[in-house]
Amino acid sequence: MTHRLNAAELIGLVLDAGSWSSWDVPPLRSGLSEEYLAELAAAAEKSGVDESVLSGEGLMHGRRVAVVVGEFGFLAGSIGRASADRLVAAIERATVEGLPLLAAPVSGGTRMQEGTPAFVQMVRISAAVAAHKAAGLPYLVYLRHPTTGGVMASWGSLGHVTVAEPGALVGFLGPRVYSALYGKEFPADVQTSENLYARGIIDAVVPPEEIAGILDRALTILLAPRHGIKPVPAPVPLTPLPDVETWDAVTRSRRPDRPGVRRLLKYAATDVVPLNGTGQGEHDPGLLIALVRFGEAPCVFLGQDRRGQTADHPMGPEALREARRGMRLASELGLPLVTVIDTQGAALSPEAENGGLAGEIARSLADLVTLDAPTLCLMLGEGNGGGALAFLPADRVVAAQHAWLSPLPPEGASAIVHRDLDHAPEMARQQRVRALDLAELGIVDRIVAELPDAADEPEAFCQRVGSVLEHELAALLEAGPGSPADRAARYI
Repeated sequence: MTHRLNAAELIGLVLDAGSWSSWDVPPLRSGLSEEYLAELAAAAEKSGVDESVLSGEGLMHGRRVAVVVGEFGFLAGSIGRASADRLVAAIERATVEGLPLLAAPVSGGTRMQEGTPAFVQMVRISAAVAAHKAAGLPYLVYLRHPTTGGVMASWGSLGHVTVAEPGALVGFLGPRVYSALYGKEFPADVQTSENLYARGIIDAVVPPEEIAGILDRALTILLAPRHGIKPVPAPVPLTPLPDVETWDAVTRSRRPDRPGVRRLLKYAATDVVPLNGTGQGEHDPGLLIALVRFGEAPCVFLGQDRRGQTADHPMGPEALREARRGMRLASELGLPLVTVIDTQGAALSPEAENGGLAGEIARSLADLVTLDAPTLCLMLGEGNGGGALAFLPADRVVAAQHAWLSPLPPEGASAIVHRDLDHAPEMARQQRVRALDLAELGIVDRIVAELPDAADEPEAFCQRVGSVLEHELAALLEAGPGSPADRAARYI
């Protein structure tokens, strides 16, 4: 670890110069022993602050934000009743004033000098954060070295977006406690920012000097206007869509050079802030989750990533749990949700069964049908099986011309019906898998042309898709979410 920034240094680094305004009032110190009062006075003299948390507001890139920052120099950043009171008051004030809240905890956890009365403050702090999020206000967390115990298990783990300092010790159990209890050292590579990122628990590892930039990018999307966005004209189809034969469309969708979600975002998105994992210890490279703007329209973006899905690692139940995190974010923040279908199919394996794949498909379908946020599905390429269907229910469905959706790969359907693979083209035609067929059925609302194939014009194709998404999202933001009945009705 490099030099640990104190609270004032971090505030000075993240907020615009001269914009900090403290919300703190002197802490109440009643009913405490003389010994503990002396310890508190020594901590204040040593650290230059009166408690382990500072709160206030300031400007970050010109945007007003509320801030709560831990101070490790005051009794190792531990949380007692007075610091909990300060935290709760600041969180509640940020909620009342409609401010996004930035939290930068650093702490050894609960203050042992106060014991259980301090320990139970985790409940009040978590309740205040939950109320802030329920009001649709962003809560962004920067975990610093170290963040452990009750702080990590309350306000440190509730962020909409959570990033951490490089090399920071972050986790629940303090290593010294583990060593004392069990007589052996805790593994050194578990409670690190980098390990939490690798396991899908936090979204990024970011040095302090980059915090303002990444948080500003996130807030640009999270606080983008939901209403009053200038209507975006519907893109005019460049040519009448040719009636491409079904098997030809399937074959084109499988080209390895066909653009996927990463190139779509590269060529078509205005802003992209990648997120990572479920936040609960799972991550699947077959899913890309991000905060995104297309034009001025913000969204939570969930894209099946063809580059991350391999024969050795097809999309698993972890990807669906990660997607459901994105659904919750869209609901909490009132943002539209964009799902992208592009998969050879979910994993068919003992591991997927043990991971509850069928249940995750069912829960994804239920969550999407009932989501209290506008929803838009993009069928970008292959759409095999339940893993594809889990991303389909939406208020609006857009499809690339050669995209398709089927219960199994056509080869699998051929094997079941004809006991061979030779009838795959015939089965694809019979099952009406093409985007053109799905549009006739009312399942797809709009088709984006490929001229003649997305793989031959990746940039132009992605830009056309982006224009359609911008148009559809602007309309959805004004219309609001559809009802579960309306979303299900298109399949009647």
